[in-house]
Amino acid sequence: MMAFLQRQWRQPAHINGLLALICFALVAIALVLEWVGGMEPCPLCVFQRIAFIAMGVVLLAGIVVPGRSVAVLTVLACLGGIGLAGRHLWLQSLPADQVPACGPGLDYLLGVFPVTEVITLVLSGSGECAAVDRVLGVSIPAWTLLTYGVIGGLAVAANLRGRRAAGGQ
Repeated sequence: MMAFLQRQWRQPAHINGLLALICFALVAIALVLEWVGGMEPCPLCVFQRIAFIAMGVVLLAGIVVPGRSVAVLTVLACLGGIGLAGRHLWLQSLPADQVPACGPGLDYLLGVFPVTEVITLVLSGSGECAAVDRVLGVSIPAWTLLTYGVIGGLAVAANLRGRRAAGGQ
């Protein structure tokens, strides 16, 4: 089993495919929590899903062309996700009297405001983003922050290691 894992680790395309699958599976799990579990996502949650989708798309491209570009683009999407999850955790840590008022839903914002203003409004946070939903005792933004770091780190390690092993693609 260990030899199999070591062989796979030398193949960055395989690692990229697995990590892309994990990114898309996480979005699917979020959708199940929404549709079956009744956990309505706040706007920051939706943006975090988009960061996972962006990472997954980059990693899918990395199946065909692994290397430094995939590592860099994955890190950029990963850092965006970490920033969003960190902001979300900060909003959740605020005392009740400092939580911003709940704003309109993301659908409404997208229908009324330009995208740049929607992004600004979402990042400023609202009351629904301060609600804490837990999975296995840990808040969902904490799970996502951890997952961004793990996937980003593995993607960088696999793509840069695979590049050196292949003689510098």
